Amino acid sequence: MPFTRRIESEFEIQYLDELTEIAKKANCIDPELYKKYNVMRGLRKADSTGVLVGLTNIGSVHGYIMDEGEKVPVAGRLRYRGIDVIDIVEGFQRDKRFGYNEVAYLLLFGGLPNEGQLKHFRGMLDACRDLPEGFMENMILKAPTPNIMNSLARSVLASYSYDADPDSIDIKNVLRQCIELISRFTTFVAYGYQAKGHFYDNKSLVIHKPQAGMSTAQNFLYMIRPDSAFTQLEAETLDLALVLHAEHGGGNNSTFALHVVSSSDTDTYSAIAAAVGSLKGPKHGGANIKVSGMIEDIKAGVKDWKDDDEISDYLGKIIRKEAFDGAGLVYGMGHAVYTYSDPRAVILRHKAEELAASKSCLDEYNLLRSVERLTQAVFAKVKGGNKIMAANVDLYSGFVYNLLNIPKELYTPIFAISRIAGWSAHRIEEIICGGRIMRPAYKSVSEERAFIPLADR
Repeated sequence: MPFTRRIESEFEIQYLDELTEIAKKANCIDPELYKKYNVMRGLRKADSTGVLVGLTNIGSVHGYIMDEGEKVPVAGRLRYRGIDVIDIVEGFQRDKRFGYNEVAYLLLFGGLPNEGQLKHFRGMLDACRDLPEGFMENMILKAPTPNIMNSLARSVLASYSYDADPDSIDIKNVLRQCIELISRFTTFVAYGYQAKGHFYDNKSLVIHKPQAGMSTAQNFLYMIRPDSAFTQLEAETLDLALVLHAEHGGGNNSTFALHVVSSSDTDTYSAIAAAVGSLKGPKHGGANIKVSGMIEDIKAGVKDWKDDDEISDYLGKIIRKEAFDGAGLVYGMGHAVYTYSDPRAVILRHKAEELAASKSCLDEYNLLRSVERLTQAVFAKVKGGNKIMAANVDLYSGFVYNLLNIPKELYTPIFAISRIAGWSAHRIEEIICGGRIMRPAYKSVSEERAFIPLADR
């Protein structure tokens, strides 16, 4: 692959090392100053609750209550436009239909669609899944990248050039752009994945065009698999994962980034690309990849997957930073908001068991259940205290994607395919209700210094 010139001569590298140390020193702030000026780093208070910076009608994440200044754990609840996600899932599963497009409609328009509305909305998505003429060749195949999230972000930004009215923030225009992006995210990701496989992994280039009449999950599996084959259960499971990741309130990092960028009245493609860039970060969208790596490590380090004592001993090693990546974290356990339970994990766990049974992988599924069941007690034993640690959705989403034979480089892009519905809803909400550019305060703690002429430095 052709690359631009890099800094690579011995002199340049030595000078870059010197500049790096200078930059580190110049940008280091005494941690005590954050306490002195009561700066809430990460926009989080001392009790780990978030700083209130906005209001939303779209998603509600409930994991605790505050009672006389104390955080009281409760069972987790996730609501889309006020409707419990558990009820939404039970509704479309009971009727044996796919749910993601219905959820996208709910998030965008504030209410569940009737049969006619859902049919027309599906038709709009079907009509937009193909990319504009020349887009795949010029924007995806001619500049492939080893990271699908970067390919996705570039595809989003490139869409600006294929839009006859890219800058207008009239709601009708923004809604049109959002519907097109919701539809095309699967195509962007699938084609970016195929380009990566061909140009970086020496695989045959296989391009399947999206199919009208298929759900978002069906289309994605159809486009990424060489034979385009998938089972009904596989499509149902991926559809459920998309539904559960579609929205998570306005305070998560990528949605907040979208609100910040949208508040400047920039175009839709710039705002959505910013959200994609945020989600790419391993602290946000890449958590299930960490879970998958940790489970593989546990599988290798624990001889008897049914022995609670052996599993607990190994979890203790992970927490003491003696195993896996040395971070001391049991990935997939605990959450910034949820305490007693993450409803997404509870819902996905049941489907994961069904899928695992169909693929003769129940031993691995039961190992995950043991990790979920044992971690809190092991953590208390090693660290002390009584911290509540329920499983979050990442404990099971990576497992599900692995059962679906989806490569790890697609885990975070799948998250983006799902979350584009929530991002779109928040984009519209910010334009209608925001009204002011977000401009929080930063206090300068630098000392005043006199300018020194070049000859005297």
